Amino acid sequence: MLRHTWLRHAAVLLGSLVVPRIVRSETYLSAEEAQRLLFPGAGLRKVEVTLTADQKSAVEKASGERVRQLQLNAWKAADGGWFIVDEVLGKHQFITYAIALSAAGAVKGIEVLVYRETYGHEIKLPKWRAQFQGKTAAAPLKIDGDIKNISGATLSCVHVTDGVRRILQTHAIVLKTL
Repeated sequence: MLRHTWLRHAAVLLGSLVVPRIVRSETYLSAEEAQRLLFPGAGLRKVEVTLTADQKSAVEKASGERVRQLQLNAWKAADGGWFIVDEVLGKHQFITYAIALSAAGAVKGIEVLVYRETYGHEIKLPKWRAQFQGKTAAAPLKIDGDIKNISGATLSCVHVTDGVRRILQTHAIVLKTL
């Protein structure tokens, strides 16, 4: 009898420790919808861009961020601007976002495409995303500096900001010459 009681208590304890994490995933926009929002009426063409080892190292050094993918998911506009779909890790899951850059490398806009975290979806709010407009590779792009944080969405804010900094450096080092 004592053994069965101990086993039941152990099962309850283990059950309380192994709590399934509920992942919320919302698709807000497709890449094509984001292209129409960020480059209205513009023709975009898909461009194959693969970073070399030297380019990867230069982007990592300049941005302070790790480059996980050598292949960019990029389109070029007729006016020389760029549309890039990128992913950053939130707290546990990836956040897929799109960024539009002018030919000079300034942020025209950002759209959140897919958000897979339980918390932090407030980064989708236009006011937060608007902070990036006009930013270039010369901007510090630091949370609680030139980019305001959202309480309850700190990791999402930090990681999207880090991703934008990495993309801006990628433009400065690689894309502006293409």
